[in-house]
Order: sequence, then C-alpha cells, then structure tokens
Amino acid sequence: MEMHVSPLLVGNQAEGIFGTIKIAVLPIAKVFTMCFLGFLMASKYVNILPANGRKLLNGLVFTLLLPCLIFSQLGQAITLEKMIEWWFIPFNVVLATISGSLIGLLVATIVRPPYPFFKFTIIHIGIGNIGNVPLVLIAALCRDKSNPFGDSDKCSRDGTAYISFGQWVGAIVLYTYVFHMLAPPAEGTFDIDDANLPIKNLPNNAAPEQVPLLTQDITLKDSTAPRKLKIKDLLIFIYNKLKLKQIIQPPIIASIMAMVIGCVPFLKQLIFTSDAPLFFFTDSCIILGEAMIPCILLALGGNLVDGPGSSKLGFRTTAAIIFGRLLLVPAAGLSIVMLADKLGFLPQGDQMFRFVLLLQHTMPTSVLSGAVASLRGCGKESAAILFWVHIFAIFSMAGWIVLYIHLLF
Repeated sequence: MEMHVSPLLVGNQAEGIFGTIKIAVLPIAKVFTMCFLGFLMASKYVNILPANGRKLLNGLVFTLLLPCLIFSQLGQAITLEKMIEWWFIPFNVVLATISGSLIGLLVATIVRPPYPFFKFTIIHIGIGNIGNVPLVLIAALCRDKSNPFGDSDKCSRDGTAYISFGQWVGAIVLYTYVFHMLAPPAEGTFDIDDANLPIKNLPNNAAPEQVPLLTQDITLKDSTAPRKLKIKDLLIFIYNKLKLKQIIQPPIIASIMAMVIGCVPFLKQLIFTSDAPLFFFTDSCIILGEAMIPCILLALGGNLVDGPGSSKLGFRTTAAIIFGRLLLVPAAGLSIVMLADKLGFLPQGDQMFRFVLLLQHTMPTSVLSGAVASLRGCGKESAAILFWVHIFAIFSMAGWIVLYIHLLF
C-alpha cells in the first residue's frame, strides 16, 4: 500500500510545483514577448516605431489610455468602506520608498559610486514601478483560467483597483522626493570630468531651480502692488514650490475622480453600474483602457533598442543597483507585508490584496524616475540602468512570484 501511495504523493507534489512555476513564469513570458515585439518594431531593420513614435505612444498611454483604465476599474471596485479597508496600500508605497531608499543608502555607502551619482544610486534602488508593470502582470496572470485567484474578471478588476489605489501616492513621491534627490550637483551638471572633481565653490550662475525663489520673494515684498495681486503671486509661488503641476497628472486625476464617484452611491449608480444611464462613458473607458497594456509594452520594448549606451556609472555601481533593486528590496518588502499580515492590518482572506502589496516591492526601477532623471540632466545613466534592470527583472520577478504564490496558497 505504501509503495503505491508514495509515488502518487511525489507525483502530486511535482505537479503542484510545476503548476506554480507555470503560473508565475507565463505572465513574465507574455510581457517579454510583447516587449520583444516593440524592440523589433523599433530596431533599425524594421524602424516602424522610431524615437518620435515611441514618444507619441508614451504620451497617448499616459494622458488617455492609462487614466481610462484606472477610472473604469477603480471606480467600479471602490466604495467608501473599501477605501477605509484598503488604507495599507498607499501606506505600503511609502514604506516601500523608505525601505528601498535605506537599502539604496547602504549599497551606495558600500559601493561608493562615482561623483556625483550617490543620490542617483539611492533613487534607482529605492523607487520601483508600482503602476504600469504590475498592471501588465496582473492582466497577464488573470487572463489564464487556471490562475489561483479564481474568476478572471474579478481577479483583473480587483488587482487593477488595488494597484490604481496606490498610484497617486507614488506620483507624489516621484515628483517631490525623487525630483529633489536627482537635483544636479553644485557644479550645475552631471557631466563632470574626473580631473575637475569635486568643485567646492558654487558657480557664479545659480542653478535654474534656485532662481525662482529670489524672483518670487521680490514680487511678494512689493508694497505698491494691489492686495489681490499679492495673494495671486503667493498662490503661484506655493503652486510652483510644491510642483503641483508635476503631481496633478492625468492618472492621478483619474484616480481621484474614480474614488470620489465610487464612494458616492448616487454617482456610482449613475456612471459605474451596467444599467446606469451614463455607463456608455465607463464602457468607452474600459475599451480604451484595454489598449493600454499592449501599447505600454511596445513602447517599453522600443525604449530598450538603444541598449545600455555609454554610462559613467561603471560595472560595479550598475551591478550593485541591479542586486539591490531586484533582490534586497523585495526581501525587505516580503518581511514588511508578512509583519503587517500578522499584526492584522490586511483584509482577511484577500490573497490578491497581499499579492499586490508584494508586487509593489518587487518591480524593477520605475520608468518615470528615468523621465525625471532626463529632466535633471542624468538621463543617459538612467537609461542604462533601466535597460539592465529590466533585462534581469525578467528572471528575478519570475522567481519572486513563484515564492509569493507558494506562500499565499
């Protein structure tokens, strides 16, 4: 009897392990396939998706397709009770930023990246992609009927809602903390020759971000200006100082609108229910939102066509960023989520909720941090890091997802 049972148990265990690996690897394989097609379309052999085309595609995704996806999925899923129940999602984004930055600080202290890329190293380890890539992974995972989260539609709707609920915090972190940390050094540029390192004296011409402070102070102290003009200048000063223009982006507006409408029963029944008089608008957003995932993956693959490029970071710093971002940060994130679960901060029995929290710690470096780096003058080095991190993330994410599914189920 034992001789018959033992092979059966071993067979079931092997099948279970193979099934877990299949569930974890298939979404990564789908993402990689679509990225490769974007890479192929942008290559010099096909050249259907040149740099200008990718820029337009990124703009279309960011200003229309992604907001439509967030508005439709988050609005249908959220209520006032769920908004209170989901409080740990935005808090987890903040914890991910803090823990990732501390790990980045530790790694940068040990590795000692070339000047002036110390803060750059901290940011590219500490800030992960909590929006686009998780949305793509959830969509690919839920599309498979054998996924462990159950019904495909509910799986996709809940996963998208959870991810979208944390994006507004991520945007605030990106355009305040990251924007400040990636400020150029005292020399005013990241293009510094080794022979001139480091210059202690400030340059005669101040950096651009320092100029508006003096200008606004002079304007506010003008006693001859009318009172209304002073108030207007003060509001403009606060608006510019807090960088609200960078924070209030289309995805954030869509998230806020979805939360406001979703939490008001009358408005939700007017727009988000299937028999609502204005559901045609929501249905249109659903159709447009479905196009976000293939478009963003084609653009991401196309952005990798230039390769790692020339970078001043060196092999040691690049390898340290990859190691810290893809291995150390997810390990710390796993500890944070497990501790929160034991303390009772997470909804009982909602495995998708926990899975999304874990994904927020596991993703490669945020593509939007690369956009901020370009604004600050270190875009070439950021592009090199994004290239290598996303290449190695194909393998690291598969491994972490296997572990997460094993722990959750």
